[in-house]
Amino acid sequence: MENKLSHFDENGNAVMVDVSDKPVTHRTAVATGSIQVGAEIMERLTEGTVAKGDVLGVARVAGIMSVKHTSDLVPMCHPLPVTKCTVDFELEKEKGIIRTFCTVKTDGKTGVEMEALTGVQVTLLTIYDMCKAIDKHMVMTDIHLVEKTGGKSGDFVFERRMNT
Repeated sequence: MENKLSHFDENGNAVMVDVSDKPVTHRTAVATGSIQVGAEIMERLTEGTVAKGDVLGVARVAGIMSVKHTSDLVPMCHPLPVTKCTVDFELEKEKGIIRTFCTVKTDGKTGVEMEALTGVQVTLLTIYDMCKAIDKHMVMTDIHLVEKTGGKSGDFVFERRMNT
């Protein structure tokens, strides 16, 4: 398989990839990431006593909104008709970890990996923003594509590598 950088033309200029001849296929992507928070944030978050409101509810909406605006944020991203987007959470209270998952679906000519990754990033940034008055010692980590389906390159499932 040729590893040609497709976001540059023959003169080295940045270009958006031409997908006009690609077939429309059903595509999905799931991304994940975590934010580690202190005990006070986790306690207040789970009790619903964060002064700025429902942290996870607002973060969920922010993540979904960001998915719809990915092409405005990532220069070479195509605008896509998102057909479904969900943002879900897993809390490991004892470890102070909030893990988020963003799932995006479309029927289109290019994939939704960037949308899912953007959704995760903005979800985590929103949690940080809403909790920073309590404690700024939060760490966002382990952001990656979990899986994707559809398209010319086929399906992908993340497997952690030793040096990754």
